Amino acid sequence: MRILGKWLGRLALAVVFLAAIGVAGFWGFAPAIVEKARNNVIAHDPYPVSAQAQALHDALTIGDWHADPLLWNRDLTQRGSYGQVDLPRLREGNVAIQVFTAVTKSPSGQNYDHNSAEAFDNITLLAFGQLWPLRSWTSLLERALYQSEKLHGFQAAAPDHLKIVKSRADLEAVLEARAKGAKITAGILGIEGGHPLEGDLANLDKLEAAGYRLIGLQHFFDNELGGSLHGQGNHGLTEFGRQVVAEAAKRNMIVDVAHSSPQVVRDVLDMADIPIVLSHSGLHSHCEAKRNLPDDLMRGIAATGGVIGIGYWAEVACDEITPKGIAKMIAAAVAAVGEDHVSLGSDFDGSVETAFDTSELPALTHELIATGLSEAQITKVMGGNMLRVLRARLN
Repeated sequence: MRILGKWLGRLALAVVFLAAIGVAGFWGFAPAIVEKARNNVIAHDPYPVSAQAQALHDALTIGDWHADPLLWNRDLTQRGSYGQVDLPRLREGNVAIQVFTAVTKSPSGQNYDHNSAEAFDNITLLAFGQLWPLRSWTSLLERALYQSEKLHGFQAAAPDHLKIVKSRADLEAVLEARAKGAKITAGILGIEGGHPLEGDLANLDKLEAAGYRLIGLQHFFDNELGGSLHGQGNHGLTEFGRQVVAEAAKRNMIVDVAHSSPQVVRDVLDMADIPIVLSHSGLHSHCEAKRNLPDDLMRGIAATGGVIGIGYWAEVACDEITPKGIAKMIAAAVAAVGEDHVSLGSDFDGSVETAFDTSELPALTHELIATGLSEAQITKVMGGNMLRVLRARLN
């Protein structure tokens, strides 16, 4: 019995040891493996960029309404060997303004048609696997606050390359520095869905204090603010949702209706006396996908003085995701809603596969020229329209 007990003890120690190795392996390798699979850039030969296109691109103020790199465990001050956006690649792509969006909840089985708010949350597992602070494992608000802390950390590590913009004065300072040759990007914090408010309007104070200036209302599920485009019914704004929209407008925040149900969009438009943003989407008449709101709602957003950010992934572009394909959709959007209301909304690092990363944006400028858009129109689409909305909303 004594020998058996000794062997059982050794076996227990071995099991604990192997379990520890397994957990360490999960923490050490699984998150990167997941990200590489979720944010792939399709291998390709270099895209053409004419001398004319490069010269125009270098002169543009370029802005992107939506990217999710804060969700992942990468040092954004370093050029990544995977993923789609980081500070070095933003500089290579000449991006002046980048919205960094915090994803805080994503239902298991996520799809564009129908998701339950009660489904298992994938971000809980990601927060555990990436060793986010314990406070973020059970709180959506804390997940948003932590992602803000991450971006502030990157700013502290690379102050010459990133400035978090919280006011119009901050924005103008970045633009002035860039005019003098600085390679700095204005970073704007946004939340993808209003669920980090956790049903309490007072939490908007905490998000605002953390630097958030763009407020998305929904993500892939219905929440306390109203219905999702991918939820369990075309529900409109709740009373709480109306309070949030009104308060965000009062605070000079930017209201984003990406992922909102058509009825929520209509409700917001009925309330709107500010420019509304649809941060990342496609054009329905160009690609008839549920993810792309009907063109009449797009025109309604445009009528507020707002903009539609055109995304780069297959489901919104009907698989035409090369720079040429995205340029075709942008040209179609200009024809449908007007040249003053089309922007870029990549959804880089948002669990989407793309055919180019942010360093390759000159190829998009090249293809926009090839579609027949004028330099003035390209200047608006690539960043001018975004800049107009930001100047109108930031105080």
